[in-house]
Amino acid sequence: MAFKMATTGMCVTDDCKRSFMDMKWKKEHRYIVFKIDEGSRLVTVDKLGGPTEGYDDLTAALPTDDCRYAVFDFDFVTVDNCRKSKIFFIAWSPTASRIRAKILYATSKDGLRRALDGISYELQATDPTEMGFDVIRDIAK
Repeated sequence: MAFKMATTGMCVTDDCKRSFMDMKWKKEHRYIVFKIDEGSRLVTVDKLGGPTEGYDDLTAALPTDDCRYAVFDFDFVTVDNCRKSKIFFIAWSPTASRIRAKILYATSKDGLRRALDGISYELQATDPTEMGFDVIRDIAK
């Protein structure tokens, strides 16, 4: 059963939610990239990053000419030497992508976020410098 987004008529597949829960609780994935299939009007999983993959692998998995959503499980150690994990939601909308895709992804974003419970921070990026590892690290502190 897919979760329907009221504003755009897009649906989030159960696979999206299941993959997110596997990342959040079982640590099976380091990141997940989601895409919208305009034909079926479904938000689907585009790529799963294994537990040993890093942030550079996520940025390499994002296309340079099309929009995507991504979630990244960021593990870090605080100044008090405590291990923490924060989940980032990234709305990727590169300048080279089509206007129609940018509008579709912008209007569908909130519905996907509601379906994925447990996101700590949200980031919007149009080029890689806006979502660099240093940006993620600084936000998580």
